[in-house]
Amino acid sequence: MQEKKNSTASKKSVSRKRKPKKKKSLGRVLFILFMTAAAAVFLAIVGYLIIILQGERMLQANLDKIEMPEASIVLDREGNEIGKLLKENREYVSLKEMPDLLVEAFVATEDRRFYDHSGIDFISIGRAVVKDIMARGLVEGGSTITQQLARNLFLDNDKNFLRKATEASIAIALENKFTKNEILEMYLNRIYLGSGTYGVKAAAKHFFNKELDQLEIWEIATLAGLPKAPSTLNPMADPQASKERRAVVLSLMKEMGLISEEERKAAAEVDYVAPNIPEDDHYASYMDYVIEEIKAKTGLTEEQLNMNGYRITTAINTQAQLAMEEVFSDPANFPEDGTDQIVQAAMTIVDHRDGTVVAMIGGRDYANRGFNRATSRNRQPGSSFKPLVAYAPAMETGDWGPDSLLKDEKMSFGGYSPNNYNNRYQGQVTMRTAIRDSINVPAVWLLNEIGVKTGMDYVEELGIDLDDENDRNLAIALGGLTGGVSTLEMAQAYGMFGNGGMWNEAHAVLKIEDSEGNLIYEYDPNTKRMMSEENAYAMTDMLVNVVQNGTGKAARMDRPVAGKTGTTQIGIEGITDAANRDIWFAGYTPEWSAAVWVGFDNTNEDNYLVAKSAAAAEIFSSVMTKAMEGMKVQSFPAPKGYEEQEEEEEEVEPPKQATGLTAEFDPFSNSVLLNWNDAGEGLQYNIYRQTAGEEAVHLLTSKSTEVEDMTVQLNTSYKYYVTVLDPETELESEPSEKVEVVTPEEPFIPEPTEPIEPDESNSGGNTGGNLEQPPVGEEDPPLEEQPPADELPIEELPNEPAEGDQPPGENDPSTNNG
Repeated sequence: MQEKKNSTASKKSVSRKRKPKKKKSLGRVLFILFMTAAAAVFLAIVGYLIIILQGERMLQANLDKIEMPEASIVLDREGNEIGKLLKENREYVSLKEMPDLLVEAFVATEDRRFYDHSGIDFISIGRAVVKDIMARGLVEGGSTITQQLARNLFLDNDKNFLRKATEASIAIALENKFTKNEILEMYLNRIYLGSGTYGVKAAAKHFFNKELDQLEIWEIATLAGLPKAPSTLNPMADPQASKERRAVVLSLMKEMGLISEEERKAAAEVDYVAPNIPEDDHYASYMDYVIEEIKAKTGLTEEQLNMNGYRITTAINTQAQLAMEEVFSDPANFPEDGTDQIVQAAMTIVDHRDGTVVAMIGGRDYANRGFNRATSRNRQPGSSFKPLVAYAPAMETGDWGPDSLLKDEKMSFGGYSPNNYNNRYQGQVTMRTAIRDSINVPAVWLLNEIGVKTGMDYVEELGIDLDDENDRNLAIALGGLTGGVSTLEMAQAYGMFGNGGMWNEAHAVLKIEDSEGNLIYEYDPNTKRMMSEENAYAMTDMLVNVVQNGTGKAARMDRPVAGKTGTTQIGIEGITDAANRDIWFAGYTPEWSAAVWVGFDNTNEDNYLVAKSAAAAEIFSSVMTKAMEGMKVQSFPAPKGYEEQEEEEEEVEPPKQATGLTAEFDPFSNSVLLNWNDAGEGLQYNIYRQTAGEEAVHLLTSKSTEVEDMTVQLNTSYKYYVTVLDPETELESEPSEKVEVVTPEEPFIPEPTEPIEPDESNSGGNTGGNLEQPPVGEEDPPLEEQPPADELPIEELPNEPAEGDQPPGENDPSTNNG
């Protein structure tokens, strides 16, 4: 017991002896913390002073930049100036002339504590730092209006801590030198708002064709939402994204008490419609593409391009560009407009010898920094995709060529059952015929033979991205894609055929120099072989045949042309199957490749095409004829060994014109009987029919000189003509003279006849009568004496007329044609 007490006392004694040490240790910690805090404050003060001094120094050294930036100049390849990226769309306006709601909307959206800070909002910076740490990168801006002005005046848009510190220092200097209203006025006149516009006054005119005092609430909110991402959120570039951003701004305005809930709701529901402002400058589509290419290739921003005085050398051919703009400005070159939309179109020309973009147009009414349909990838290409995804990769396997026989039968591939146009099949056809007549099943069958992956890989090597999951099916043989293609991609891809199998990356920018003449970018050629010279020449030969004798006749020019049509059907229930969504022509000469798309921005029951792909082919011919005027006519270069063979070949004349065509309506069968004179042994005949107000369509190909058209309608006028086809040379004659047939308004109903009384004198007691045997020589011939099936007259529509590609089902172009 005593020992325990002594032990306890000893422990207490020890414990009491350690207490002074704890007090001493705590005091030391507090002292260290105090000194650390003092050092931090001292360093913060020094750092703040350095920031202020640095900002003041930079502001004083660059005050001249407040006045006017230096425009970047765009040149053609010869060094001739074609324009400046900084347009005359900067208009200064005083703060007093700006509507209060406009100013308040920008403050509410960009910097609601603008009047409370001295250039830096530490609350916003703290929030930005937290988000940057969570994202493990610089994602949040946290910039005040003053910081944005500092960046617009003196800095670039790169997100790094050094630039942010410099931006903050200049912002403090600006706050020390100018009043809040002066800063706001400079900001609202200098801020970049997209489509080449700077300042609210220029943007109001550009996007709405209004003065500032005419702006409605939804328009003010649209402008206030632009500084976040002016190139992608402006209503001309992306109306839907702009509308979504506008809704955010309107909510902020409602929170700040600037508008009521009713005003917010009404302003959020408005759909943007671009004003009809005539553009008086040329090259708008091309120069806008130049901006996008530079941004993608170099990382330079649009603001830098507009302000830093670069010299940009491009590959534009001004003759080709002006020819394109001239054709696109004439409504007579396009199909009929819809109920509330005009028919739109786009086109790109590429010099496939080096990949340079010669000319481009993004729409019939293209506005500067608008929606560029030439580079938009939301249009399915229909049959113009067949050579790229099926025929070319098949030829490259070495197992297939122009004379290879492909199956043309009604068949299914798992759950996919493609159809030929009007469900006509020939059993088997050559690749040359399948391409010329744009037959569907052979293309699908061939892709199945080589494998979908082979076709997809080949197309992606040509620069066309596919959906690796959703496009992995046989429908892509007919252009049934999840997304789509652009005219730029199609011109680039088809150029490989014209360039002897060598693919060149399409590009518009050759080099960029800064204002001092220093080279800051030069295009590095990107080229690769995609086909052998022999296969590329064989493909070109087949595509020349498409233009001369197939679906692409409207693309003919006064020089060699090869190409392929494409049409996608509308796919909207209740609308005629003859209605189309997109029509294409992709083709090339020995020098240039081009692709044309025609359609509506928003295809619906009120806005759709009744025109066929010939309309796109005609635009191709019109533009290319004008664009290439004065250029030497050249032939497609043949691979070595082909030249001597071609010299030895004699020129083959096409067949002579068909004669003696007659057409007669048969009321009993409700059909039209056609007859004409035999043109010679071994020849075939193409029969064409034209309905009033529509283009002629190819009905069928027949070996017989007698054909019955059983697809006619009552009370309709039809014109027929025939051409003679030599199946060996695939040359077609000029059309015969046309004959016209007008079908009756009502169907023919024969009058009833009196029943025939039986002749009892010959009955021989047989109450049923005595049926006469047919006379000798009038009975049907024995079965073995029937002519073979392939010699019987064809009385049905052909495999394909000259048009049509995609059927009603989405991504199921099983009835494609054209």
